[in-house]
Amino acid sequence: MLPKSIEGLQGILFMPLVHSTESFNHIINNSIPAFLLTMFLFYFYKEIAFKVLLYSWIFTGLGVWLFATNKGAYHIGMSGVIYSLVAFLFTSGTLRKYLPLLALSMFIAFVYGSMIWGILPISPKISWEGHFMGLIVGVILAFIYRKQGPQRPKYIYEIEKELGIDPPDLEGQYWEKVRAAKEAERLKKEELENHKTKIIYHVKKDENDTPPS
Repeated sequence: MLPKSIEGLQGILFMPLVHSTESFNHIINNSIPAFLLTMFLFYFYKEIAFKVLLYSWIFTGLGVWLFATNKGAYHIGMSGVIYSLVAFLFTSGTLRKYLPLLALSMFIAFVYGSMIWGILPISPKISWEGHFMGLIVGVILAFIYRKQGPQRPKYIYEIEKELGIDPPDLEGQYWEKVRAAKEAERLKKEELENHKTKIIYHVKKDENDTPPS
């Protein structure tokens, strides 16, 4: 990828496939995360995975071609796409608030969180523009596709709210039952008192009885 040149346009497609011949570590360091992140993408976001990967590939390269500042410098490697996938997986899981995707976001942050320093121009041999553009593209894709793919299951009260159904006043119903129970108990007591049988004893003195001496 040679920025701002007609010749460099082909790099939009082929830049991620080209790696340094001076160090075998370059391709190893890119291949392992690219495999893992692509696997996560297609496992958790199978409905939109191909689009996200394709757009990460194309728009990261296009961003580098348009905005890279180091004139005459060639940009190579998969790292821009990797940054885009990391940003997408982390941001998307956070936006959706769905437990499995949140767990994936935390895993991505734990394993690849240190990659954030790669968006700074620390070394002239590192395409920080590619990293930065990949990060931006991944975040944008996460927002664009936030309502597509896996979603957090909705609770009943959320569905009722969307349908305009007022949720039941459970607390009010409870206290209404308590008041009704107390009133029923009071009426029952009154009824028992009203129907209570009264026994009156009349003691009649026998004339033949003599008091003891």
